[in-house]
Amino acid sequence: MSANAWGARALLATVVVATALLAGCARDAAPQSTFVLLDGSKKTTADLQGKVTLVNFWATSCTTCVAEMPKMVSTYEKYKAKGYDHVAVAMAYDPPAYVVNYAQTRKLPFSVAIDNTGAVAQAWGDVKLTPTSYVVNKKGEIVKRYVGEPDFAELHQLIEKLLAES
Repeated sequence: MSANAWGARALLATVVVATALLAGCARDAAPQSTFVLLDGSKKTTADLQGKVTLVNFWATSCTTCVAEMPKMVSTYEKYKAKGYDHVAVAMAYDPPAYVVNYAQTRKLPFSVAIDNTGAVAQAWGDVKLTPTSYVVNKKGEIVKRYVGEPDFAELHQLIEKLLAES
């Protein structure tokens, strides 16, 4: 077999495997996890059912996270009445006092959780990079993952599409 034929087969195999993996990711169920909110209450993955939800892993020390947060707030405000929710999960290394101060001074309107053990980040694919966000549909399936700041126009289109689904 020539090097070109071997290379073409290897490329085809890679594309097939990648497509299969991505197809699986597109509809993976959100992992079962419990979010401990700043007020001490808890929200579980099951509580997200029936809503389109953005689960956003962030940290007060992450400049991109802080820069995107006003856009996260405006996205939440724009869609919350239509069945959209947002859970901002602060990373385990983020001091809880910093998270509380940030959420209060910025008047974050959505649920803010502190992942003090790292179990939530672990359950959601061992999240290490911030920001990392997951869009979860009404059925509780992950339909999109963003590492870094999302393209908000694209995110809004996806939210609108998912909100329109029954």
